[in-house]
Amino acid sequence: MKTAKILSTFLLLCCCTRLWAQKDPLERLWYNEERTAKIQVARHADGLYYGTIVWLRDPLRDGRPKTDINNSDVSKRNNPIVGLNILTHFKKSGENKYEDGEIYDPKNGKTYSCVITANGNSLDVRGYIGFSFIGRSTVWTAAE
Repeated sequence: MKTAKILSTFLLLCCCTRLWAQKDPLERLWYNEERTAKIQVARHADGLYYGTIVWLRDPLRDGRPKTDINNSDVSKRNNPIVGLNILTHFKKSGENKYEDGEIYDPKNGKTYSCVITANGNSLDVRGYIGFSFIGRSTVWTAAE
């Protein structure tokens, strides 16, 4: 009888731990729309979500790793693109919606306000300045 209670308690704890440990839909590896980059999104200790470029289809420029040459901050132009944080400070605001973050575009060196909506194996990513209806949307797909 005692063994059955211990076993039941152990199984219950395992199930609860598994539920608590489930990843958020945003936390995974994503391709950008052009499939030229993979972005790993993770929740950090501050409870916010961040995304880092971890792979480029064409990682080299003139035989060297691509750097952030378009950054408006001249001191950051030698930073490699692989390892660059392009999504910052996203808060979960619904089951599949993330807001109050920013997206950095290394193609033009600009940072935009951004909202993200997770839809299964895709993300609707909308960057904008000022109002979200004045912006550009893109769809990222799961890379896993």
